[in-house]
Amino acid sequence: MYLDLASLTSVRQFVQRYNAKGLPLHVLVNNAGVMLVPERRTEDGFELHFGLNYLGHFLLTNLLLGALRKTGKPGKCSRIVIMSSATHYGGRLTLDDLQGRLCYSSHAAYAQSKLALLLLSYHLQEQLLVRGDPVTVNAVDPGMVDTALYDNLCSPAQVAKKPFAKLLFRTPAEGASTAIYAAAASELEGIGGLYLYNGRKTESSALSYDKRLQTKLWKQSCALVGLK
Repeated sequence: MYLDLASLTSVRQFVQRYNAKGLPLHVLVNNAGVMLVPERRTEDGFELHFGLNYLGHFLLTNLLLGALRKTGKPGKCSRIVIMSSATHYGGRLTLDDLQGRLCYSSHAAYAQSKLALLLLSYHLQEQLLVRGDPVTVNAVDPGMVDTALYDNLCSPAQVAKKPFAKLLFRTPAEGASTAIYAAAASELEGIGGLYLYNGRKTESSALSYDKRLQTKLWKQSCALVGLK
């Protein structure tokens, strides 16, 4: 089914079409993303990394929560898997300039989007737990994967990357393994709020656990996408 995560209209239309099919929803993997893109805006006016990597997934996840809750059952929870990145460790969240208008950096924009996804993951997991919903949320780091995500590296970096790609980078299948583990592993049944790397629980940045920042970002995100 067609979905453009850089368009809030497309996200809403996708969810309407999906819900109309009456299908169950056992797993949602938020995997789409761009990296190191020159400054661009989505059709809704958001900085592209923030709009596509984070806000599109934020809206998609919230609109599909009904289907996830309906499908999940005690002892067989539905699962949300959110793709973050180790770059989040260097990420900073400037709530009064989420669009990077004051000083744009593609590196900073990407890192911010991946930090925002972690803040979303932890906050949403806590909300679901309080409600007693049969849905869990975990974030994963796929590592460095040899995909087109690196196409926006500068030319010298592209040349330098090629000889080492097979040594340092994972194949797409290897990169997907942690997300698949989070989506399907029986030992993770009913467990959420984790940050996984190589199939193991890992500590994310101290900033990602800031509950006040999680709440502020959630509220601001709801306002940006038009959720109550």
